[in-house]
Order: sequence, then structure tokens, then C-alpha cells
Amino acid sequence: MSPSPDPALVPVPAPVPDAATVPDAVPRDPSAVTTGVMALEARNVVKSFGTVRALRGVSFEARPGQVTALVGDNGAGKSTLIKVLSGVFAPDSGEILVDGRQVQISDPQAASRLGIETVYQDLALAPDLDAAANVFLGRELRRFKVLHNQSEMRRRTAERFTELGVGMVQDLRVPVASFSGGQRQSVAIARAAMWAQHVIIMDEPTAALGVIQTAKVLDLVRTVRDRGLAVVFISHNLPQVLELADLIEVMRLGVRVARFRRGEADVDRLIAAISGAYSNEGGSR
Repeated sequence: MSPSPDPALVPVPAPVPDAATVPDAVPRDPSAVTTGVMALEARNVVKSFGTVRALRGVSFEARPGQVTALVGDNGAGKSTLIKVLSGVFAPDSGEILVDGRQVQISDPQAASRLGIETVYQDLALAPDLDAAANVFLGRELRRFKVLHNQSEMRRRTAERFTELGVGMVQDLRVPVASFSGGQRQSVAIARAAMWAQHVIIMDEPTAALGVIQTAKVLDLVRTVRDRGLAVVFISHNLPQVLELADLIEVMRLGVRVARFRRGEADVDRLIAAISGAYSNEGGSR
């Protein structure tokens, strides 16, 4: 008989939020940056879809207070790994650790309860709702347990936007459908920062943005990082990755083939790793 799981490591359902219990902000303790404990870690994760092995024993690490970029060609396994880390897919084998503790992430809600928030490429915003309603979507503050407390949600959203330097969103009462791409991206990132306690995963956050909007979103990513959260940044824009990332992890054919700290790589070295011409990982296959 297998041993019962440690209840401290298994996510438990979160209560319905109430205006009196939801904090104004949930920043990670910046002192955790110096402890050496990974905010999020995958060890030898395997995931197959029928006869296709999408992940072949991949490992991954994201430190608090750093941006870890994940790069690789199409089919490298980036999206599958991210979906495993965010609870969309269950791994066939391997371990996932949050703050050094082994956990099971059974679904995206479990990931959220563990302090992991994901900003997907399609943003997953409700276009007919305003910015505050999107930030609190599924976590609405209520008065008398029934009515949505719109004014309090807007107040807390405005405070968080100010803390993060989100100046592109001027009116919190209009639907996000009327926002620019950069404004919508800022709302999605601010929503993740509102609730993440450990990690924010960002999937191609600047792919459809212009130059000015991209610069503002990257500044927002740095602000989130500087608050002590681990940021996982997936992008095909290699110059952008080199500018932003503290650590770059390269995937190819379902495994990690290279890792670079800031200043250790250039575009040519990254392309060599992505294409299979270079590896500094002994476990590559």
C-alpha cells in the first residue's frame, strides 16, 4: 500500500473571498530571494501523448526575484512543460516542487492555490468586463456574501496598478474590449501579480505588441520580478530574452539542452543551442 500524501503538500480548496479577508496585495517576501530555494522546479518530467514523447525527462528551475526565460524551436516541448507546471496537463512521471516542497498540481485551480499564476498568449480576459472585474474574476469581493463589492475591487485594482506602474489603463470602469493590446496585456499581468505568491508564467507576452507597448510591458515584468516573484518568460524574441532574462533555459526535443546566466550567451549561441549545434547539459538526449 502506498503511503498517504503529506497533507501539507497537497493543495486544498480556497474559501470564497470576502472583502474583509482578501489582502490588498500578496507579494512574496523579498528576503526569500537570498535563501537559495527555488520558487518552482521540475525534475525529470516525462509527458507523452500516445506514441509521442513531448517531454523526455526535462528539468527546469525558476528562482524568486529573477526572470527565467524558456526558449526553443516549435516542438521543443516548451508549451507542454508550461502546461504541466500550470496544471493543465498531469506529468506521466517526474517531480514538481514549489518552494522546495514536492507538490501535485492537478489542475489550474490547484496551481493558483499554490501561488502560481499564468498569463496565456490569448490573455483569457473577459472583454465585456472592466479591468477590476477581470482582475477579480472568480475571486470577486462580496458584501453580505451576495453582492459584488465593485467599489472595493476597483480601489484595490487601482492601488495595485499604481504599485506596478501600470499607467496605460486610465479608466477602470470601461470594458477591456476597448483597450489597446498593451493595456490588455498590462491588465492580465497585473491580475497575475495580484494573486501570485511564488511564480508568474508569461507565454509570449509581447508577441502582438508594438515597440512602445512592448517596452512598457517589459518594464512591468521587471517590476514584478523586483517584488520578489519568480517570472517564467517564454519568447521567440531572442534579443528581448537576452535583455530581460537573468537565466535562460533552452529546450530541444523535450529536454533541456543548455542553460545560460546573464551575460553568458548571445543570439548566435542561443540559436546554436536551439538548433542542436551546442549543449552544456550533460543529460541532453
